[in-house]
Amino acid sequence: MPVTPLGPTRRTLAALAVLLAAATALTACGEQRTTATAGPADPATAGPAEATPYVDPGIVDGAPHNRDNLAYRRAKEITPAQTADAKREADRIEPVLKRLWEQGSWTPEVVRSQLIALGYQVERTGPNGEILGGTLDVRAMDSRFETDHYVTPPGARIGLRVHPDTCVSASVDPSTYAVSVNGTYPETGSCFQPPYGH
Repeated sequence: MPVTPLGPTRRTLAALAVLLAAATALTACGEQRTTATAGPADPATAGPAEATPYVDPGIVDGAPHNRDNLAYRRAKEITPAQTADAKREADRIEPVLKRLWEQGSWTPEVVRSQLIALGYQVERTGPNGEILGGTLDVRAMDSRFETDHYVTPPGARIGLRVHPDTCVSASVDPSTYAVSVNGTYPETGSCFQPPYGH
């Protein structure tokens, strides 16, 4: 009486090896893959790593094409002259936001009225998003998902257009206030940074 082997036969193992090799070849997509070594956590102190087609230089977490994927969240570069103009306006806005923060008044309505008192006009847009006039845009904070629903945190975001592509971006909320100078965001033309999850 013939004895039946308990484990896989050589023929079965050979077939599995061929299938595994074929699957590996199919997932390679015809591109050569190399392995980069992880460097220090601080990109400023990281040494040169072997580049791959899947990881942007300087990206420590190894996220593929991170720079390209987040391009919509990077503001346009502005000139030193534009920066100086925007800084002058930022210096006018900051004391107002500091006072409102100290008073605990950070609703968009209150912030808007205080900035209008400085002489800024509310930005008006047409049906296709074209700017019809004004330079000031004050909005509620971005909503965020918590547990099982979206909530809008208290506070206000401010975008002041100093030039068509130059902004003062600011915010005030219960924890802090902040004022910065930046270019507009290419995808929207707005002074507000688009949220993640685009």
